[in-house]
Amino acid sequence: MVSENPWQRRLRTPWRGLGLWFLGIPATFVGLWFITVVSMVTSFVGILLFPSATMLLRRRLDRYRGRIGRWTGHRIERPYLPQPDTEPGFQGVMRRFIALICDPATWRDYLWVVADPFVALFTAALPAVLIGYGVWGYLLAGFAGKLIGDHGGNDWYAYVHVHHGYGDDPAQLVLTAATGTLFIAAGFLIGPKMLDVYGRWGQAILGPTEKSRLALRVRHLTETRSDAVDASAAELRRIERDLHDGAQARLVAMGMTLGAIEHLLDRDPEKARLLLAQTRESSAQALHELRDLVRGIHPPVLADRGIVDAVKALALDHPLKTEVTGDLPARPEPPVESAAYFAVSEILTNAAKHSGASRVWVDLRYERGMLRVTVTDDGHGGASLDNGTGLRGIERRIGTFDGVLALNSPVGGPTIVTLELPCALSSPKTSPS
Repeated sequence: MVSENPWQRRLRTPWRGLGLWFLGIPATFVGLWFITVVSMVTSFVGILLFPSATMLLRRRLDRYRGRIGRWTGHRIERPYLPQPDTEPGFQGVMRRFIALICDPATWRDYLWVVADPFVALFTAALPAVLIGYGVWGYLLAGFAGKLIGDHGGNDWYAYVHVHHGYGDDPAQLVLTAATGTLFIAAGFLIGPKMLDVYGRWGQAILGPTEKSRLALRVRHLTETRSDAVDASAAELRRIERDLHDGAQARLVAMGMTLGAIEHLLDRDPEKARLLLAQTRESSAQALHELRDLVRGIHPPVLADRGIVDAVKALALDHPLKTEVTGDLPARPEPPVESAAYFAVSEILTNAAKHSGASRVWVDLRYERGMLRVTVTDDGHGGASLDNGTGLRGIERRIGTFDGVLALNSPVGGPTIVTLELPCALSSPKTSPS
């Protein structure tokens, strides 16, 4: 949720709460269709329609989850259990139907659309109702009260009696206006609290249960571990390829050259010396390639001096002007450091290739048990997790450590990529003696 000062929040929350209440109107119609389909599940038609009705309800409530998260600050995870793989035929239809109808989140969704209009009216929408009632008090004091009285009406505004001749009584005008002011002030004052209460209600009903949270956790771990295995296999293939095409080929050539030198030492010493010079040059190139390969696996500066100094060293070789800030109180665990380092390396490479930027800023912090890395560039923006820039691959790799990647890249820039990796600081810094 975007940071707001207290006054902005008080001014906006009543209307956001009212918007959340209005959002329940289409959800109510979707809920009516859902329960209609449920009433038909004794027939095959109901079984066929149930998955589509459930998915329609879920899509509608996903909008609720997103809006509640943005406006109340209470982030709500999707609670649904993993569905079975799609299978053709009657057996596949029945498996999906059983999985959906046995998912507790399906019925909690329906509970939401039934109860939310009433809950929202007395929580999120209540401040707007109070403000509207206060404005009605002003209208009564201004002209509506006299109109009601002139047409024979007889009513009350809170504890003030509206009656014929109302407009001629200054005390009642002042009392009505004062009462309306109190209602308006109360609406703005309780707005943030009511929206917070509504956000907690949303988390309680629309969020995952312990069972579904555990199932989702298992699925997440399965996916991330699979990604980790794939990434490790790809890295091993890259190392094997680099060794085969680089240092290994050069070493084989050196061995053959040394064999030729052995036969030339007596017959043609001059040519042998020339071949020795070439061999020395090849050995230097092979050593350089091996060092590059080692840096690609785990840079020595990362092992020796930690993530902050390693990223600073990375910035020195970067084509864009790169500023690195960060002072971690201690070092994260080596696997986390390595994952963060290579993620930053790839983000900087993407910035140089795609962003059109002239400067890049990298900030590293440790906050609330998280290694937080923010990379900002002043490029043209418009980056996406789906446009082939490699950010999706970074997201999958840091997901192995339960890390998350957030991207903010409006058209025109700037682009801000934030990584958060949960970790413990395992190697405290030592002061130089």
